[in-house]
Amino acid sequence: MNLDEHTWTDIRDADTDLALLPVGSTEQHGPHAPLGVDMASAEAIAEAAAERYADEHGEDPVVAPAVPVGVAEEHRAFDGSLWVSEDTFRSYVADVCRSLAHHGFDRVVVVNGHGGNTGALREVCARLTRDGDCYAVPFTWFDVVAPEFELGHGGPTETSMMLHLAPELVREDRYEEAAAGAGHEFGVFVDDTNLAYDFDEFSESGNLADPTPATAAEGERLLTSAADACVRVLTALAEREWGVDDGPN
Repeated sequence: MNLDEHTWTDIRDADTDLALLPVGSTEQHGPHAPLGVDMASAEAIAEAAAERYADEHGEDPVVAPAVPVGVAEEHRAFDGSLWVSEDTFRSYVADVCRSLAHHGFDRVVVVNGHGGNTGALREVCARLTRDGDCYAVPFTWFDVVAPEFELGHGGPTETSMMLHLAPELVREDRYEEAAAGAGHEFGVFVDDTNLAYDFDEFSESGNLADPTPATAAEGERLLTSAADACVRVLTALAEREWGVDDGPN
């Protein structure tokens, strides 16, 4: 049940306390993939998980509109990339979760599509849960799937997802350019210490790994696998005891 597609009375009458909040980023993914990769993947996984959960349990979780800008200042050298501070991000996500809880949706899975958001999301979800505002847990899709190809950034895994979700937005004729300027790891490391803070310090084209092996079939498989995992998290969240006084147990 997409929140923004229903009336307030539909939402009032919804028989569920479950919600999914997609969280992404608007940031470069190389010269071949759109800036909205992370948001598109989070939205698609949240919607697919809600649909599967409804089919299996007869209860239709609410899917909130996606948070489109995240913690992504490391991409500032690449045009179009947007970012907010971790403090702003945590505050915004927390307020959205609290507003969901105000309407009775007090068990929230935050479906995350951007690696830079993970630390802040773990912290804010813990705070919301400990304070009794709602029971919130972060779910980062690429941490729970087994991709056929290297994940990278704008690499074949994310490109596969976009070939499945929105192939018209993928510039396949720019794969060679992406590969030629690609970095090889997320940083510049000396004895496991990362000396780099910004992406352009280790990637000229803005991506890691050659996107050429990407396929729409792999993207469809990834979406299914991530949605299935998200359903398992939703199911566990629904079954856990939780209260303001003692938290989950």
